Amino acid sequence: MAIGCWLLAYPLHANVTYHSPVDYKITLAGNFGEPRPNHFHGGLDIKTDNVEGKHIYAIGDGYVSRLTVGISGFGNAVYVTHPEGYTSIYCHLKRFSPKLERMVHRTGKHDEQIDLHFTPLDFPVSQGQLIAISGNTGHSTGPHLHLEIHDTRTWDMMDPLDFIAPYVNDSVAPQAHSFMACPVTGKGVFNGGSGKQTFGFTSNRLDEEFTAWGKVGFALWADDYMQGVYNHYGIRETILMVDGQEVFRANVGRIPVYSNRQVNSWGDYDHWLHHKTWYMRSYIPKGVTLPILQADENDGYVIFDEERPYQMLYILRDYTGNESRYEFTVRGVKTPIRSIQPINPINVRYDRLSMISLPGMQLIIPAGMVEEGLIIRPKVEPGKISPRYTFAQQACPLFGWVELSIAIPRGVDTSRLYIDSGGHDMGGVCQDGWITTRIRELGASYELKMKD
Repeated sequence: MAIGCWLLAYPLHANVTYHSPVDYKITLAGNFGEPRPNHFHGGLDIKTDNVEGKHIYAIGDGYVSRLTVGISGFGNAVYVTHPEGYTSIYCHLKRFSPKLERMVHRTGKHDEQIDLHFTPLDFPVSQGQLIAISGNTGHSTGPHLHLEIHDTRTWDMMDPLDFIAPYVNDSVAPQAHSFMACPVTGKGVFNGGSGKQTFGFTSNRLDEEFTAWGKVGFALWADDYMQGVYNHYGIRETILMVDGQEVFRANVGRIPVYSNRQVNSWGDYDHWLHHKTWYMRSYIPKGVTLPILQADENDGYVIFDEERPYQMLYILRDYTGNESRYEFTVRGVKTPIRSIQPINPINVRYDRLSMISLPGMQLIIPAGMVEEGLIIRPKVEPGKISPRYTFAQQACPLFGWVELSIAIPRGVDTSRLYIDSGGHDMGGVCQDGWITTRIRELGASYELKMKD
């Protein structure tokens, strides 16, 4: 039977419960949707007592559809496709079940990448069947099982807790550490200032009264916890209320893989680079299309246009419903807002193609690669073979790949030519006097170099 027919023979179920992948009490080293640079954490990191050798079981009926070694940082990994329309992935394994191990040995490859695909009839498995032994292979900082669940058709990332929650005990509520006020440039002020400001939560109710005027966004640094372990986790649900009305909600459930890099725009990426803490925005700039975010008609921004107190409330919940609340008051105080004009700005549009040309350089940014309001200030400096081009003075990750072309000087040997970015070979294709490559960071510098 073909794989497509096998899937179509069974409908998708809204409520599917699978079994635990291990035979002991589950504790987590990491949860689904935790913000990371350039991506969300795509699954659960299940502790294995910091040792290798734990038995790993299929969480549901299905078949082994794929087996990989050394692919995507997963190390040794097993993919099980389930008839309900989902695929579970078990990563960082030490070894596979004997039958699967024999398939690896038949390839004759050693210490190389292996990627094997199977039909539904090759390796059917039952719920609770042993499929592997836990390990520490791939991009792993210690022995554990990384478990992912994807929608088989769309490959959207799913929270495994939606399927195995009965096997995870959690009675500890999330905790907020501080909030960040983010006045919109030229449109808002907070506590008399136009820049970002952070304020710690010394209690669940702050006595200090803040002031604001105009358009202001807010962001939150918070973590979830579980009893008996030191780890901290991402927040499943974040709600911002203003005067009893919901203005923003984040519910970290299904995440399309193509949205992964938008984590840099939901979180304050520049702050993370400098301080290694994530302030997750409670507003949605245009161009950010994460389906886990919802906001009111003002996109979650708070409009302070009346001279009165505004009651702010954050509600945080984890998967099991443990809840915490944090309150503070912001008084609207009419304040002059100074218009700020950027020097030599280029506005990169979120909703249409942008073409940026400088002497000897062209950058093409399709629609959907940035959030609204991105202003860049390109800089050109002397280089050895070509000028060195920089587009932003701080880290500026894009949502996907864009096209950069640099003119090739006459007489240069194109067989050894490449585009360099701070010591990284970005490659490039030479054609009609130009070399072209793909980039996804505007804060880096780019120039031509020759391979040795």
